[in-house]
Amino acid sequence: MSTVLADTKTARGGTTALMVALLTACVAFQLNASMLSPALVTMGEELQTDQASIGLSQTWFFTTAALFSLFLPRLSDVVGRKRILVGMMLLTAAGSVIAALAPDITWLFVGRIIQGVSGPTVPLCLIMLRTAVPNPKSYGTMMGVILAVNGGVAGVDSFLGGYLAEHHGFRSIFWFMAVLGVIAALLVARLTRESKPQAGTTMDWVGVFFIVVAVGTALTALNEAAKLVGAFDAGTLVLAVVLLAVSAAAFAAFWATEKRTKQPMVEIVHLRQRATWAPLLTTVLTMTGIFAVINGIVPAYVQAAEPGFGVGPTEMALLILTPYALLGWIFGPISGRLAPVFGYTTVLRIGMVGSLVALGIIVLFGLDSLPLMVAGTALLGIMYAGTANIMLNGLGVVLSPPGNPGFLPGMNAGAFNLGAGLSFLVLPAVLVGTSALGDRGSYFTVVIVGLVITAAAFAASLLIPKPVEAEVQEEGSKPIDAGAAR
Repeated sequence: MSTVLADTKTARGGTTALMVALLTACVAFQLNASMLSPALVTMGEELQTDQASIGLSQTWFFTTAALFSLFLPRLSDVVGRKRILVGMMLLTAAGSVIAALAPDITWLFVGRIIQGVSGPTVPLCLIMLRTAVPNPKSYGTMMGVILAVNGGVAGVDSFLGGYLAEHHGFRSIFWFMAVLGVIAALLVARLTRESKPQAGTTMDWVGVFFIVVAVGTALTALNEAAKLVGAFDAGTLVLAVVLLAVSAAAFAAFWATEKRTKQPMVEIVHLRQRATWAPLLTTVLTMTGIFAVINGIVPAYVQAAEPGFGVGPTEMALLILTPYALLGWIFGPISGRLAPVFGYTTVLRIGMVGSLVALGIIVLFGLDSLPLMVAGTALLGIMYAGTANIMLNGLGVVLSPPGNPGFLPGMNAGAFNLGAGLSFLVLPAVLVGTSALGDRGSYFTVVIVGLVITAAAFAASLLIPKPVEAEVQEEGSKPIDAGAAR
């Protein structure tokens, strides 16, 4: 009995140490993604450049983050997850140092692009966590904690970024990121175990090249197409069309490569399975329907004097964005805990239905009442940020094929970025295209469109198979299948 208790304490201590390391890595990535948002104006002033260029540096960070997410999880299966995560953190710290020392916008671009290597931090952490934690309930809770951090550090990240930029300049933010990146690398190196289930496998670099080109050109095409909203330009349109054509050709080449390669990045049979394309489709549609609503449409409406409420930026953040992020941060671990018990797909669909209700409150009542707008966005924080978003990320891990566990989490990360890009392309285009209906009519229409797309996402979620190995039966916790965990 004493031996069993000792082993249990050791396991708990090991899990606690693992969570400390993984959470530090996730926070390091999240700060790269969100900490600069309140400092963009300061960055433009100190580097003596325009906001469009500063914004482009952000775009390149997220684009490169999406591209690295496509293949680094798979590479980690081959050469070691711990090794890849440590390398990612050190490169992220190096990029932070370059950005902190940047004499001009060009070097800022270099630093931000290098920081993009941190893109697959969260899916890689989830894969490492699933390998180390066989109990579905425990894994679900810890998964929820990690993904809640990924949604924002309860607003502290933005506040700290604004404070540092105001009192010490934007470079202090990058120095803070650099220090945290080094700390994360040391903790991961010290507190986590190495795992490489596909050791000895040859990495399919030709396939990697084609899928990176396919997704990269698609994301760039979306960025170019977004410029057409409200300001048509024939050259931009032609460029966007050419990029989409290149993307389609590259994906066709990727498909052909995977069919004939002996050790493909992903087997074609996996691409054809509902366990692959259904969650990816659901992720893209969900992000398209909701992302721009909460991050663009609603904040703009609330701040507009007509037909909105004339609320200032700070008050808007306190009323809309902070409760949304905070509630998502609180409910993430709860939904993660419930997922193995009630089913990942069941909890996902509850979150999807709740998101539809939240969008309904916003469009039917929130446009005329600030309190009801706040209520609608708060519910969206619970049901989307704290539930549906958590499940979509989690399903990317638990549905990934046992022989290629890094494949689906990486593709799902790309789907999140693609959906976010589509959201900021489609919904603003609807807003501009319905201007004849008047300001209120345009906002009403664009939220309705978001609601319809989210309803389509709910329909797609019905096609996602149940990840039985990651769930427990009524009589108690059933360990995750060892092969699946690897």
